[in-house]
Amino acid sequence: MAERPVAIITGGSRGIGRGIALELARLGYDLMIAHFDFDEQGKPDENNAVEARKKAQTLGARCEAMRIDVSSAADRTKLVEATKSAFGCCHLLANNAGVAPTKRLDLLEATEESFDRVMNINLKGPYFLTQTVANWMIEQKKSDPEGSYRIVNTGSISAYTSSPARGEYCISKAAIGMMTMLYADRLAEYGIGVFEVRPGIIKTDMTKVVTAKYDKLIAEGITPIKRWGYPEDIGKAVGAIADGRLDFCTGQVINVDGGFHLRRL
Repeated sequence: MAERPVAIITGGSRGIGRGIALELARLGYDLMIAHFDFDEQGKPDENNAVEARKKAQTLGARCEAMRIDVSSAADRTKLVEATKSAFGCCHLLANNAGVAPTKRLDLLEATEESFDRVMNINLKGPYFLTQTVANWMIEQKKSDPEGSYRIVNTGSISAYTSSPARGEYCISKAAIGMMTMLYADRLAEYGIGVFEVRPGIIKTDMTKVVTAKYDKLIAEGITPIKRWGYPEDIGKAVGAIADGRLDFCTGQVINVDGGFHLRRL
């Protein structure tokens, strides 16, 4: 068994995923970063993954990066097998990969093609990757009973906040909430904690197209803490889980949203 704990982070090359990866590196984790980036011309792009890997290495982590499509069963198998080959173990899975609809369309005009794409990446992918990694963690527990194993899912305030122009995204994130509860229930007997981190308005590539809208809403007080969230805010929350500080809180949702979830008069 490796001396350092190992984490798999999907969507780990940029944005929230990179924030999680770098925080875990600071905490002494070695990393397997999975990504599926494209450049502006729609061609496969390794630049973000290379940069994330270098930053993790400067923090003392051994870090591997590989391109995989989390919605593909073959690619999920490839990711797990590559992690086994490179590190021999996995102590934390961060299901972070996710997409918004390619085009925002009103609920009455949305397409099945967009629905299938979003659900396959945001829900089916992490659901079955968790199944595979959880079974591997159970096997590891047999030879390492004192080892700590955890799974963290990246949800969204869209799980309960209606956005009729991206309904498929909202539904996928609502489902992540139930997925977290299901796996937390099923894996508790093995001492494997499962958690959801629920970001609010976070400064990433995904929110770049609505920057002006959210700048205005934040200034007007849509969140009690009047600022954007940043990937490192999510990283710190995942870090608290990875550090074992919430091990008696399996199934818990951690809102990282500047207080957006509060109902105020």
